[in-house]
Amino acid sequence: MAEIVYPPVVLAAKTMFRVLDNRLTVTGTEHVPRTGGAVIACNHIGYLDFIFCGLGAQPAKRLVRFMAKKEIFDNRIAGPLMRGMHHISVDRAAGKASYDEAVDRLRSGEVVGVFPEATISRSFTIKPIKSGAIRMAADAGVPVVPMALWGTQRLWTKGRPKELTKRHVPIHIHAGEPLHPTPADDPDALSGDLRSRLQSILDKLQADYPDQPAGDDDRWWLPAHLGGTAPTPEEAAALDAKGPDRD
Repeated sequence: MAEIVYPPVVLAAKTMFRVLDNRLTVTGTEHVPRTGGAVIACNHIGYLDFIFCGLGAQPAKRLVRFMAKKEIFDNRIAGPLMRGMHHISVDRAAGKASYDEAVDRLRSGEVVGVFPEATISRSFTIKPIKSGAIRMAADAGVPVVPMALWGTQRLWTKGRPKELTKRHVPIHIHAGEPLHPTPADDPDALSGDLRSRLQSILDKLQADYPDQPAGDDDRWWLPAHLGGTAPTPEEAAALDAKGPDRD
């Protein structure tokens, strides 16, 4: 596929974050395959996560094709960009077609990005995850690379105003050791393993993060178990259940 749109978008994102001095630390990139298909399964804490997850694959010189809801592709501004970057439209009412497309892309040697929690985690912990990442990797015969982000929620997340021009925000991205699912494996059991790996990576990123909240009003971006005022996982689940999800 001709890459006319994706490289300029990556360059624009890198330039913007450099101007804002939003310090990106990307580690574990040796786990992202340099060639061949792979699924990148990433945690989801903010609306810009697809940008940072994609940047996490840049040291391996890979472009990530994200699975994203159809409504984004229908957007007058975002739609042409999404199609130009060859991302995969997901119609939640008819998911088989997008699943099959993702498997075909993986078999052809592409990297497909998914957020297995499906929606943003208000608690900033790993929510229960869907088994799709494991199943498509098993069907395509490719690895699943767990990737976690931390800091992206401070720019724009659910229930908070956008702060896209916020300066000096550290963003940490880490890719973990891949899983190698096969059709003989139990996808639910491996999804549980994937969730544990994502939480372990996230715990480490949170422990090593250089910033602390500026005061009590700034503790919203820390999970409750670290002394923050983000909802607990149970509170977050109750909030998610109250209305339609717009992620």
